[in-house]
Amino acid sequence: MSQQTLNVRRMLCPLPVIRTQDKVKTLQSGDILSVECTDPGVMQDIPAWCRINGHTVLEARAENGEYVIVLQVV
Repeated sequence: MSQQTLNVRRMLCPLPVIRTQDKVKTLQSGDILSVECTDPGVMQDIPAWCRINGHTVLEARAENGEYVIVLQVV
């Protein structure tokens, strides 16, 4: 199992979700991906994408104008 970080700061919807999807395709089941964003829309968009695709959101937090979604690939 690996842990990766994806920087999608300064990208607006739908790019953070598209980049997350592209990155997840390169990962293995059980891997952890931390997505770092500045678009507040990701707080709804990425968890919704995870539900549709069966991935698990481990954490979603906002800090200092940035948003971090941590997900586990299934």
